[in-house]
Amino acid sequence: MTTMENAPGDAGTTTRAGARQGRLIPDPAVPPESPLEMPAQDFSAPPPQGPAFVAPSVEVLAARLISFGGALLIAGLGAWQMWAAFGTNIQLMQYVLLTLFTITFAWIGFSFCSMLAGLLARQQETPGDDGKARIAVVMPVYHEDPAESLGLLAALADELAALGMADRCEIFVLSDSRDPDVLAAEALTAARLRERAALPVWYRRRTDNAGRKSGNIAEFVRRWGGRYDQMVVLDADSVVSGEVIRQMSARMSADPALALIQTMPILVNGQTIFARVIQFAGRIYGPPIARGVAAWSGDNGNFWGHNAMIRVAAFAQCCGLPELPGRPPWGGTVLSHDFVEAALLRRAGWKVRLDWDLRASFEGSPPTLLDMAVRERRWAQGNLQHLRLIGGRGFTAITRAHFMIGVLSFLMSPIWLLLILAGLILTANVILSSPVYFPNTYQLFPDWPTFDARRMIWLLAASAALLLVPKIFSIVRAWRRPLAASAGGKSRILLSAAFEIVMSALIAPVQMLIQTRQICEILIGRNSGWESQVRKGSMPGWGVVLHRHWIHVAAGLVTGVTIAYLAPGQLIWLSPILAGLILAPLTSRWSASPVLGRWARAAGLLVTPEERTTPPIMAGSVNHARHLRVSGDATALLGRDTGARADYVALIPEQPPRSVPERLPAISAAAKIAVAEDQGQALSFLDRDERQALLNSPALIDDWARLPQ
Repeated sequence: MTTMENAPGDAGTTTRAGARQGRLIPDPAVPPESPLEMPAQDFSAPPPQGPAFVAPSVEVLAARLISFGGALLIAGLGAWQMWAAFGTNIQLMQYVLLTLFTITFAWIGFSFCSMLAGLLARQQETPGDDGKARIAVVMPVYHEDPAESLGLLAALADELAALGMADRCEIFVLSDSRDPDVLAAEALTAARLRERAALPVWYRRRTDNAGRKSGNIAEFVRRWGGRYDQMVVLDADSVVSGEVIRQMSARMSADPALALIQTMPILVNGQTIFARVIQFAGRIYGPPIARGVAAWSGDNGNFWGHNAMIRVAAFAQCCGLPELPGRPPWGGTVLSHDFVEAALLRRAGWKVRLDWDLRASFEGSPPTLLDMAVRERRWAQGNLQHLRLIGGRGFTAITRAHFMIGVLSFLMSPIWLLLILAGLILTANVILSSPVYFPNTYQLFPDWPTFDARRMIWLLAASAALLLVPKIFSIVRAWRRPLAASAGGKSRILLSAAFEIVMSALIAPVQMLIQTRQICEILIGRNSGWESQVRKGSMPGWGVVLHRHWIHVAAGLVTGVTIAYLAPGQLIWLSPILAGLILAPLTSRWSASPVLGRWARAAGLLVTPEERTTPPIMAGSVNHARHLRVSGDATALLGRDTGARADYVALIPEQPPRSVPERLPAISAAAKIAVAEDQGQALSFLDRDERQALLNSPALIDDWARLPQ
């Protein structure tokens, strides 16, 4: 046994020879603990003492004036024009429509003004001195495809080693997996990664999933946080290049008040039409949007949960999250923890920044509309939960703005729906009721009903312009950059943008109703639960899409028939919404087709530069994933391969003391293994909990492995 020379602060850690490549790998699954206190925060108490606040620069103040002041100005102008269009004798429903329209107009106006503010965004500089910070790359995983996720880490390890950073970087795989169908494959893949990686790799599987992802990270910080200065947090389908880590580390080391650097992830690996539409939109429209957010956020930025570097000591000081009182969905674990962690860092004086210029940052996208709906259910609950926290002591005005933007990103769906319903009610009221010209008995002149249709048309045109001008600006921006050639040329970008606009128009009303239903579920107390995310979806059958979308089709047909009967002229304005609802099953099914996705790519539509020139880290991850993948049944492999079994047992977490009821699955598993004739029969005897008990016990694994194969 020898001492590792390439792990920071690692005296006494031993190594063993890798089974396949003969290199030295860490013998224990985890390094020696280096605890760091991470107290749970009290949102009503004064914040911990951090760096002194620095006044925002002139550019940041100007960007805020453009973004928020411009949005208020646009909202005021819109409300004034809507008021004028109603004329005199405004009815109650018109006041409702005016309120809803003003909120909607302010929302789209803010998006427009925020993009304009991006022109003032300052590009950060990377110091020449990289510093000597010790870095942990942490990837929480929960029932993922282990080869795909850990392949990303293997490619990142290669890049960090090539940059000469292997002596101060380590990788930590933080597993929350509990599914027995996943445990063996995940641990064996981690064992292979530990043998292949160019720097130390640690694997820890929790026995207690308290706090979900945020609890996973917090447990890591409390046990090993003192070992590292900085940590890069990834998702199971995301990665940043080694060069980006080098630059983030250098920037953070040069500014002792900087606690978090968020990069702008670029979507990659989209196969279906739905994923490719989101991927293309993010690539073309994303950079100007990110610049705008960075411009008005300044040092009061946000955290998106992954693809970011964090100063570990600051995170431990400020970001211990308590369990919220009450039951989910409003109480319990803080779901959208990333927003809250950024807010807690900032209220203590630490800088939180979006460095929009760091582009070698990648993540996957949801493959289908239905998969996106599942993700949005959890995001909606997490963002609405922020309404309980927005008044927390010490939060800055910009922090509260981040919270409200997150809340409104979901509340805008029911607001939009109510806006449409209010308009329909007003239309029906005009058609079905007789006007009263002399409401007063002794009135000399009649009250003529007034409504300025021309002014309303101009308001609709202004709304469309606020939505489309940022897209046009982004397209022109892409034309003027090398992005155009690598995305298929100007004509292909224009055609792709037109396709994206049509698809977005079809999907938007469906998402409006889906999100509205999700908001209603949260309001009546339904919890989202915790499910693993779908990374590679499949084309749903007709039965599935009809079951999920029949209500949308029915709403579109009933509304369309009613409007056609009462006011056929209104159909032209509602046709995009009605078409999206009526075609929802078709859109949902065919946008999930990988065949159509491949056709679009072959035709040069919705192509991004990363598809034409694959980033080295993504190409490397594909190669590593092929070698890391455990073929066949990973659990069965443990029974016939002594080396695989030894690798797996080395990574099993130590089980805490359990009560007799908690030990029942292990007891019954042992009894069933004792009477089984072979390994396969033993596995067939075990239920889910018993298989989990088997895979968590080296003794049970040994007993099972002694059976004939």
